[in-house]
Amino acid sequence: MQQTLSLRTKIQLGIYTIINPFVRLLIRIGLTPNMITTIGLVLNIGVALIFILGAQQGNRGDLSYVGWAGALVLFAGLFDMLDGQVARLGKMSSLYGALFDSVLDRYSELIMFLGICYYLIAHHYFFGSLFAFIALIGSMMVSYTRARAEGLGIECKGGLMQRPERVITIGVSALACGFLAPVLGPDFKVYMPGIPMHVFETMSIFTLPLTLMAVMTNLTAYNRLMDAKKALTQKEKSPSRSNALMLTFLLLTATLAHSVVAKGVVKAPTDEQPKISFPIPKNIPNQLFYLQRDPNVNTIICALNLQNGQLDKREPVRVFWIRYTEQSQQKELSYLQRTFAYGIKAHALSNDEFELNFVSYKKFPLHLVKSERGAGYYVYATVNQKKVILKRLYLHIEGGTLWMPNVKYIQVEGINATTGESTVERIMV
Repeated sequence: MQQTLSLRTKIQLGIYTIINPFVRLLIRIGLTPNMITTIGLVLNIGVALIFILGAQQGNRGDLSYVGWAGALVLFAGLFDMLDGQVARLGKMSSLYGALFDSVLDRYSELIMFLGICYYLIAHHYFFGSLFAFIALIGSMMVSYTRARAEGLGIECKGGLMQRPERVITIGVSALACGFLAPVLGPDFKVYMPGIPMHVFETMSIFTLPLTLMAVMTNLTAYNRLMDAKKALTQKEKSPSRSNALMLTFLLLTATLAHSVVAKGVVKAPTDEQPKISFPIPKNIPNQLFYLQRDPNVNTIICALNLQNGQLDKREPVRVFWIRYTEQSQQKELSYLQRTFAYGIKAHALSNDEFELNFVSYKKFPLHLVKSERGAGYYVYATVNQKKVILKRLYLHIEGGTLWMPNVKYIQVEGINATTGESTVERIMV
């Protein structure tokens, strides 16, 4: 059953529908996602400059600078959405592009808060500047908590104060403050009986949302930390050796109908096995990763399961053989293989993310994730505390028998999601 989209996702998709014609225009004129991200940074520098100019040349009652800065914050925020859409629609997604976008987003936010804090301090809004700085701390920790958790192989995307919400909160409140200032007047204040100082003034239209943001960002960071703690604690309950042994069972388990060794390979009577040259699967539509093992060159392929061009969210991964010993034919798994060995069960974590488990072992989770800057999907595993975008699993065997093999190690091959470099990780058995 297809998972119901959240309100936030529906709004985001609606905005994409509106801006997609403009996105296609940007692609036609040759703008790249990194160029658009850089434009967003330059605009946020402009936001800081407006606040600084307002601090130097404006007076406490002139809030027009706040309004203009708010308008530019919203305009700059548009480019946060444009760069990702240009990458997706223009098929220009890359791992470095995702890193570049994240780094410049942090710079943009820090520079914007620099201008806000400078303005509030210059005009003696002490509490406003204090809460703005606390909001800055929370904003950075929301992003850092997610990045650090994902570096440990844990997805951590929830919360009420993600970057789009922060941009809208600051932009709308600053714009409203500047727009309403001429209506309310610079000296507008609200007092309550028994309180010697005013509880609201015109600038509060901007500073109260900042105060709310200071609370919500830090609460979001804390909630993400607790969610990551639960996931990591559960992950650490299973010793890595048990994972290796069970994955070994997964890769070795084959039914009687398919326990075929490579053509031309004669099983040695000693513990040594002859070396096998494993083929590399080519031109397999929607391939995610593949599995190989000694002494069998026949290969298991795990591919996206698309129906009419759309991902089947009930069964997002299709698993099948390439029988290199039988003229490289593609064959479906048998019932026993699908049920007890190589079949994959998928659990939807969100609309674009699934946890995958081989049916023979549920404590070695993989994750199927839609690329943030592209239309494709990839599968990653966490090995030796590294997030690896999976390309190949290989089981190395030296001697033994078909049912009691001498397994040396399991090799995980792919791309390090943090560095973007090819990596080979081994789980020794």
